[in-house]
Amino acid sequence: MTQSEIVETGVGEARITWAEARKPRIVLAVSHGAAGGIGARDLQGLAAALPPRGVTVALVEQPWRVAGKKLAPAPKTLDAGWRDLWPALAKAGLPVVAGGRSAGARVACRTAVELGACAVLALSFPLHPPGRPEKSRADELLGAGVPTLVVQGGNDPFGKPAEFPEGDYELLEVPYADHGFAVPKKAGSTEEQVLEVITSGVATWIDGLREC
Repeated sequence: MTQSEIVETGVGEARITWAEARKPRIVLAVSHGAAGGIGARDLQGLAAALPPRGVTVALVEQPWRVAGKKLAPAPKTLDAGWRDLWPALAKAGLPVVAGGRSAGARVACRTAVELGACAVLALSFPLHPPGRPEKSRADELLGAGVPTLVVQGGNDPFGKPAEFPEGDYELLEVPYADHGFAVPKKAGSTEEQVLEVITSGVATWIDGLREC
């Protein structure tokens, strides 16, 4: 069952679209990046694949996106919106995995311990701006403080898997994929196959979470 709700935050209205499991055991809350919405292929793929496995998926639209703005605000504003909508994500009393893609993954990492997330799912974590590896955001990832899975495209200009530092997290590579998990024709993989790599990998990881 899918339904949406508006949540008031101190920085505007956020929207949560719920893809609910019939017998949920955990909630996966995932937000979008700075240049897209919850229609991203990976977010939609998770919302379709995980509820049958007992995982309720909450697709979170940050206030700036709900307001129709084209540019994301500063990180502190993104974090403020996430903090304020967190009670709506945790209201069922189930463990919550905080997640997001790109900028949303950074938010999840920065706030995980503070909000009581049992784990973090970082989709296409933007390790650095394209072409500027010296501007590393590794400290956000390494400081998440909870079990973390990074799902990263093998050709992501924001950070290829080999660029990631050693740390207390897991990394799932999606071969040949870019920041949006699109792959070139030469990869020989269909969009459905790519989504299967992502959704099955995330599902297996969630199944193995002991802290949740």
